[in-house]
Amino acid sequence: MEMEQALEVLHKYYGYPSFKPIQERAVGSILSGRDTFVIMPTGGGKSVCYQVPALLFEGLTIVISPLISLMKEQVDNLEALGVHAAYINSTLSAREYAQVKQRIYKREVKILYVAPERLGVADFMEMLSGLCVDFVAVDE
Repeated sequence: MEMEQALEVLHKYYGYPSFKPIQERAVGSILSGRDTFVIMPTGGGKSVCYQVPALLFEGLTIVISPLISLMKEQVDNLEALGVHAAYINSTLSAREYAQVKQRIYKREVKILYVAPERLGVADFMEMLSGLCVDFVAVDE
């Protein structure tokens, strides 16, 4: 059933009728609750491997990404698809950071991209402690 739902999400948001074999294995593994490590070439569809499960899980998915430009690109692409996403990194002003936090608390963010150094910030970790985080992905 879960893979059927994953295929529905893949088609609805991305327009693809099926996963690539490695994506299917990765998504199935993630949906089964297993730690999953995926290596694919650039442009190979790694993001789908964590974005599709994120849309099936109830709570928030956190994606740790070291590249600020990639975070913005991913969030812009997800928002264009109708997926509620946001990022937190050093480019945000205090006001913008507060706005993103409010969206998160209101459950208006499904996928949150963060820079690795954010995990060392007490305020951020405190925020996470009160949330339902279902899934954490590390993207490169």
